Amino acid sequence: MAIKFQYNKIALQKLRKDLRIRENALPTLKAKESALRMELKYAKDEVRQAEEIFEKKKKELEAIQRLWPEFPEDMLNIEDIKLDIRKIAGISTPIFKDVVFAIKRLSFFTSPAWIPGGLSVLKEAARLQIKIDIARKKVETLEYARKKTTQKVNLYEKVQIPEYQGAILKIKRFLEDEENLSKSSQKVLKERIASAEANA
Repeated sequence: MAIKFQYNKIALQKLRKDLRIRENALPTLKAKESALRMELKYAKDEVRQAEEIFEKKKKELEAIQRLWPEFPEDMLNIEDIKLDIRKIAGISTPIFKDVVFAIKRLSFFTSPAWIPGGLSVLKEAARLQIKIDIARKKVETLEYARKKTTQKVNLYEKVQIPEYQGAILKIKRFLEDEENLSKSSQKVLKERIASAEANA
């Protein structure tokens, strides 16, 4: 969208002010974009590592798969997920802290001997899955923020700043031409007055 402006000194001052705002904001936006790119890379690495660990844990679960029908269905429930919020370049992102499980009391005399070990494996698998989900949400949040910041950097750098500079140049040329025209017409008028006085 082209900038609308008038050919006068007030418009020139406003355009200069708007251009200065964008030129001052651009380095900050670029730094924010760079910080978001780095954090996004770390967040993606975090997801990948957590997924690798989860795959190993899944294999442990599969190894005792034939025993799972004996596992009491409502024995393990998630009571609470503890999160922290961390601001990265002004963007709030979730950080996984821990999971609080509610474990149903069970008599270890009447239940199979593998239940405590299975419970431990299941808790760790659930913890990892939640950690992965939260890490993915963080990646999604950072990706969106980085995309928006990149768009703003491009808007300022490639569209608005050149448009403002062009508009300022047009106004300056117009005002210079107007001033030159005014001086020329004053000179012509003086010459006519001088020649009229000489002839009189």
